[in-house]
Amino acid sequence: GYITLITPVKKRKKQRQMKCKDRRSGLILTIPLCTEQTSMEELSSTLDYLLSIPSEKCKARGFTVIVDGRKSQWNVVKTVVLMLQNVIPAEVSLVCVVKPDEFWDKKVTHFCFWKEKDRLGFEVILVSANKLTRYIEPCQLTDEFGGSLQYDHMDWVNKRLVFEKFTKESTSLLDELAVINENEKASQPSDSNALPSFDPETVLQTGHELLSELQQRRFNGSEGGGGGGGTAWSPMDDELLAQPQVMKLLDSLREQYTKYQEVCRQRSKRSQLEEIQTKVMQVVNWLEGPGTEQLRTQWGIGDSIRASQALLLKHEEIESQHSEWFAVYVELNQQMAALLSAGDDEDLLELKALQQQLSDVCYRQASQLEFRQNVLQSAHDFHGTAQDLSQQLDGLLGMLCADVAPADGAAIQQTLKHLEEKLKSVEGALQSLREKGQVLLEQISNQSSWFYGKDMQIENKENIDHIHSIMEDMQLRKQRCEDMVDVRRLKMLQMVQLFKCEEDASQAVEWLGELLDALLKTHIRLGDDSQEAKVLLEKHRKFVDVAQSTYDYGRQLLQATVVLCQSLRCTTRSSGDTLPRLNRVWKQFTVTADERQHRLDMASTFHTAADRGSEPGELLDVEVFEEVETVGKALLDRLTIPVIFPDGSEQFFGSPGDMASSAENIRDRMKLVEDKRLQQEEAEH
Repeated sequence: GYITLITPVKKRKKQRQMKCKDRRSGLILTIPLCTEQTSMEELSSTLDYLLSIPSEKCKARGFTVIVDGRKSQWNVVKTVVLMLQNVIPAEVSLVCVVKPDEFWDKKVTHFCFWKEKDRLGFEVILVSANKLTRYIEPCQLTDEFGGSLQYDHMDWVNKRLVFEKFTKESTSLLDELAVINENEKASQPSDSNALPSFDPETVLQTGHELLSELQQRRFNGSEGGGGGGGTAWSPMDDELLAQPQVMKLLDSLREQYTKYQEVCRQRSKRSQLEEIQTKVMQVVNWLEGPGTEQLRTQWGIGDSIRASQALLLKHEEIESQHSEWFAVYVELNQQMAALLSAGDDEDLLELKALQQQLSDVCYRQASQLEFRQNVLQSAHDFHGTAQDLSQQLDGLLGMLCADVAPADGAAIQQTLKHLEEKLKSVEGALQSLREKGQVLLEQISNQSSWFYGKDMQIENKENIDHIHSIMEDMQLRKQRCEDMVDVRRLKMLQMVQLFKCEEDASQAVEWLGELLDALLKTHIRLGDDSQEAKVLLEKHRKFVDVAQSTYDYGRQLLQATVVLCQSLRCTTRSSGDTLPRLNRVWKQFTVTADERQHRLDMASTFHTAADRGSEPGELLDVEVFEEVETVGKALLDRLTIPVIFPDGSEQFFGSPGDMASSAENIRDRMKLVEDKRLQQEEAEH
């Protein structure tokens, strides 16, 4: 094996020390000198460092030192050799000074190293580079001395720096981890958060990479020892010694790091528990403090829908603040559940107690929020229904207070229907108000435990009185409207009767007019004989009775109209022109009926006398004849006279043709009587 070291890197000197093996298996130390000024202090420090690398067993076999003075001055070489006496006299067995060709020949006589062997403690020889193989095997020399040893100085330096860095960091880390683990084991709170100066993972990775490199070099060196003709590169003793040191450090470091990981796990768990406990207490303290205080100040239900809406908005703000803490609760609950599923037995009781405490407080607060939300929502619904009912009652009252001036009975029926629908809607709204009020009263009566320290009886009484007051007020208003609806219904029904009476009275006038028209136009015949005349008289009396009944019915209806108008205080309405029309038609009818009666009476008298005077085999009495003549002429004259109404207007019975036919019939009968009288007179003469 070989060991390669360099002077401190910051100096960037080209001094290089290499250790190989001489023929006595001793280590070889090469000191290359350059043309630049050599610092003896630096060289001495470098030699001290190099001598600290080999083991005592290796150093006991002695050193062969090669001082390469080919590029240096003699006095520098001499100083270096003398310095070896002070630095490593006991370990040096041979010093080979590589001289330049024929350059120092004259100067050597001034200082013969071989004469100073006893004083120096080691043998010094001057030798050319190509003669070094007399003292050292070529396979232990680099190519600059004619050897075959493969050597990369910078690679050696880098690996050595990595080794020393690893050794320093791992040793320091082992001490720190041991202290941390012991303190943790002793449960010293002051050191509970102590952290190592180096990252254990990084140091372990560095050590594994270094060990892998060293093992790879050893493997390559042992494989190529016999087949290279003495040119194979062999690992140096310092690297062989470094492997077990690195392995030992890694083993110790892994052991302490495993303990430290457990310490960290315990720390993390303890820290997590402390953090959870802190957060739990934050949640609990807020919910039982400011959160409860917020709910404590919110007990009213408002006196209107707007007030209850404002309370709902305020409650939403309170719920929003609670939601943030409930979100923390959910997160904490998940963390505690995870710890409980993987926790140690000694942690379970504390965790469960924390979880139970947090759950109790959060669920209690959530139920209080939900209860308050339900109360406010019920209050909002109650006030909304009350407002809707109040508007309906106002609308109904407005209808009831408005003047009623319907055009006819159909309009009255429509108005009545509308009133009934309004009243039914009011009754439904009032029933809904009672139901919602009862729900709200039950909810208010159940609120107690979450109003900490407040006199709930007084506050509940205020809310309860308010609810009862609204329901009672709405009931009274509804009752007043019902009473007014009853009055209005009666009034409307009376108006229906009024319109009906007026309508029927007008109908009676029309009927009476139709009877008059029929009397004038169709009641024309006077009969062909006394018998028919009597039948016509009987029919006329019945016809007059019908007209009388119609007139009486119209009069009664008009009297009822007057009474209804007085009851309704309807001064603007009266019988109008119906009564005058009825009286006028009735007077016209009575005049016409009397005229018809008189004519029928005359016709009956005429036909009776004519029947007696025209009986066969009977002598015509002079009185009968005179009666026939007198009544017949009077009747004929009557037929030519029109009916004169009270207003002075005139109207004839039937058409002129009808009158001519009746007159012709009378004349025929008069002629028959006249003929009989003449025949009788002739017979007498």
